[in-house]
Amino acid sequence: MTNRLDRAQSLYLRKHAENPIDWWSWCDEAHATAKSQNKPIFLSIGYSSCHWCTVMEGEAFSDLEIAEYMNANFLPIKVDREERPDIDSIYMQSLQMMSGSGGWPLNVFLSPDDLVPFYAGTYFPVEERYGRPGFLQVLQAIRHYYDTEKQDLQKRKAVILESLLESAVLQTESTAATEDNQLLNKGWETFTGIINRNQQSNSFPTIPYAQMALQGSRFEFESRYDGKQICSQRGLDLALGGIFDHVAGGFHRYTVDPTWTVPHFEKMLYDNGQIVEYLANLWSAGIEEPQFSRAIAKTVKWLQREMTAPQGYFYAAQDADSFITQEDVEPEEGAFYVWSYSELEELLTSEELTQLQQTFTVTPNGNFENQNVLQKLNSEQLSDLVEAILEKLFVARYGNFFSAIETFTPARDNTEAKSSNWQGRIPPVTDTKMIVAWNSLMISGLARAYAVFSQPEYLKLATQAAEFILENQFVDGRFHRLNYEGKPSVLAQSEDYALFIKALLDLHQASLKTENKSSLWLEKAISLQEEFDEYLWSVELHGYFNTASDASQELIVRERNYIDSATPSANGIALSNLVRLTLITDNLQYLNLAEQGLKAFRKVMNDATQACPSLFVALDWYRNCTLIRTQKERINSLISKFLPVAMFVEQSDLPQNSIGLVCQGLKCLAPAQSEDKLLEQVVSSYKRGVGS
Repeated sequence: MTNRLDRAQSLYLRKHAENPIDWWSWCDEAHATAKSQNKPIFLSIGYSSCHWCTVMEGEAFSDLEIAEYMNANFLPIKVDREERPDIDSIYMQSLQMMSGSGGWPLNVFLSPDDLVPFYAGTYFPVEERYGRPGFLQVLQAIRHYYDTEKQDLQKRKAVILESLLESAVLQTESTAATEDNQLLNKGWETFTGIINRNQQSNSFPTIPYAQMALQGSRFEFESRYDGKQICSQRGLDLALGGIFDHVAGGFHRYTVDPTWTVPHFEKMLYDNGQIVEYLANLWSAGIEEPQFSRAIAKTVKWLQREMTAPQGYFYAAQDADSFITQEDVEPEEGAFYVWSYSELEELLTSEELTQLQQTFTVTPNGNFENQNVLQKLNSEQLSDLVEAILEKLFVARYGNFFSAIETFTPARDNTEAKSSNWQGRIPPVTDTKMIVAWNSLMISGLARAYAVFSQPEYLKLATQAAEFILENQFVDGRFHRLNYEGKPSVLAQSEDYALFIKALLDLHQASLKTENKSSLWLEKAISLQEEFDEYLWSVELHGYFNTASDASQELIVRERNYIDSATPSANGIALSNLVRLTLITDNLQYLNLAEQGLKAFRKVMNDATQACPSLFVALDWYRNCTLIRTQKERINSLISKFLPVAMFVEQSDLPQNSIGLVCQGLKCLAPAQSEDKLLEQVVSSYKRGVGS
């Protein structure tokens, strides 16, 4: 017997279709039913590759006693945060206000008359444990409170709603250029400190922070940090650590330790796109570690093999858990990726095993539940012998079948994973939905990697994904966020607009090397920016709302995303895009919007610097933007260098005896008559934010 979610397109929602809980999706009918029946709404938000979401689905949400009480006393609603990040953002903020922290699954109780939250938590066990109350106990207490404490309930809701509204309407302050320079210095110092190696907790990629730290390393700020060394170390931690799949490519979500050894094993498209771009930027900045280029190449192979749809777009994620045998009831975390010592002894000769142990962390006792996660011991280039050993492990994992082809059909749910005839291990489930924002991050990563390494396959993959989005994600003239098996769904949100416009601009720049559709990418970026401005720009507050003006009626507050998380903030990316568009179109209206947006977020940048590195990237663009007009062959030689706030325009009719023109914002320097002079002007331009 299934519930309403068996008709959902979302893999995450369908995972709950056989729960005894009478789930609804987020819709007007659900809200009206809760109101008419005077039932508090139980809103549960998660995503398909979330480990603790999966645990709660198999425990509390499958418990008959809990389901009976839930169905009688609440109206339960399930939301996939990857489908509706706007809903997730509002109610995650309410959880953080109530508890001081957040996470998923996000479980929130709402008043049915106005959808305002009054209690929230994350994972609830069936029985009391881990210092957490049992879920049935929580439900009974919440329903009793809702029925008997009406006055306190109204006060509690009023405080929460007021806080949400205040956070959505930020105070603004004016600024001077010299203060901008001081703020950039403060931001660089803060973000460099954040990515400096910690010795206490989990290790996350935090690429938005690393990117601003790397950009800031070109300035000669007085600092207690060696910024370039710290940025290089972050790249090495990623490329050498257990967070990277050394056998088959691709990066896991994060590691559960400070040493980058044991990952939480899901692979998310958004992490991989950002890491590819960051490693390419490190290489272009002169940090040419061989493991950076190897990690990029292996990740692109993984992307081709496991994460690219036949239509050209990229899938969203792969689960952390997988089945060891087809008879297993529950999947095991990391089972697809780890190696027992005895298995390695069977697969490898004694000489090969010794060589593997000299290169990676491999011991009889392992480093994860008596299994081994491979972590490289040094940054030296892998020998041909070690690469051959890793190929043996690849075949053991995937089977000989997969070594002969470029792609294979993913397991789209647990049933497919357990019933298919896999040649090697049973793979984790892949969430095959297309998310514009996440595809855009990978397109940008591939475009930058192509600009740096000139590998045609990188540009080809990026181009195919961008073309799919342009051809399939517009319905009745409006941009859409998701695609399920060829069907677009859900109006685009601010991160979709901002990140896809960035991806189009990145493709425009990378394509200058080949003349491949460069003008098309710019044309599409300009067109999409017009739609973005029309439906999501805040005329009164400035900056971009998370959702369009005609798609926000059901939300209790209309937010403007400025906080970076695992992905960069929409407004940070959008404001950078506006400056970039100004440079290559000469349309100063874009610059006016960028200036207004930066003023709107100025106070939060000063007061909560650690929350918004992407806004600092935008400020860097605004203060130090540089346009380089030169011929194609010179673009080819310059575009692979790390010039973080520069844009290129191909120009053949240059002044006599000159090889290029460098423009600083709204003024141009004297024509450069040598490559050395051109580079000198470029470096001077993108460092002018210091001391000016």
